[in-house]
Amino acid sequence: MTKMKTPLGQDLAWRLEAVGFDLFTGLVRLLGVDAASAFGGWLIKTLGPLSGATHRLARRNIELAFPDKDSAWREQVLADQWENLGRTFFEIPVMERVLPSTGRVELVNGERLYQIAAGGRPVVFVSGHFSNWEVMPAAIVDSGVICQMTYRATNNPYVDDRIKKSRFRYGVRLFAPKGGDGSRELLKAMNRGESVALMNDQKFNSGVAAPFFGYLAHTAPAPTRLALRFGTVLQPMSVQRIKGARFRAVVHEPIELPHTGNRSEDIAAGVRAVNAFVEARIRERPSEWFWVHKRWANVVYDGTEDMPQA
Repeated sequence: MTKMKTPLGQDLAWRLEAVGFDLFTGLVRLLGVDAASAFGGWLIKTLGPLSGATHRLARRNIELAFPDKDSAWREQVLADQWENLGRTFFEIPVMERVLPSTGRVELVNGERLYQIAAGGRPVVFVSGHFSNWEVMPAAIVDSGVICQMTYRATNNPYVDDRIKKSRFRYGVRLFAPKGGDGSRELLKAMNRGESVALMNDQKFNSGVAAPFFGYLAHTAPAPTRLALRFGTVLQPMSVQRIKGARFRAVVHEPIELPHTGNRSEDIAAGVRAVNAFVEARIRERPSEWFWVHKRWANVVYDGTEDMPQA
């Protein structure tokens, strides 16, 4: 099939965006980890509330998740999540300096990663957008685990190429584009005995409806399906921001999936377990989750229809 040629105007716009990306990355790398993280936190904490619909969405998400908390508590979480998001965006260009081996990441239950690296049995890592979520793949590969990481390619191919190269700097060298091609790559990787890692905390319209903060949330079943297919476990991980640009990466107890013979029920049980894991981590550290994502169905947000409670 002949590849369509990109229009000249679009190509020029992409190249200009890539120049801006290079300038941003260069500035952040000149600042260094601590200064870049602090500046990013201040900048986005200042600008985030001016984002209009995005700010209102984050506030509404927090209201839905924590209806028992007072408005002052929720507004503090709202402000703090902007700071965390800003820090994260400005830390990503220097992630090769934020690894367990650099001393900036405390690894809890790290022996589990070394066991996976040495054991030859692939697992399916699952996590969410906690704190700086790039710490998780960095910690996995820094521990010697061969792992296929999923990512969402940007529309701009020049920026996408730069993002890949930036991930190379901290050891993440395997990529699986999302969608049909990505699914095939993940299957091939697990057949080779490699582990895979997926974020499993965002809305997936055709996914399995499972409880999340008292409402049903559609969640991607792919991690559970992979684990069931290869007879392995879901391996949850989370990231916590300790102070500034220092973190704790926690390797949690594996989620053992049921094998009842009813595949649909087993997948649903796995998805429920993942949602419960993600919710528990958010409740522990609510300021460190990615609240700017529309996680539930429209009926939850507008209140025009009753939503089945978990």
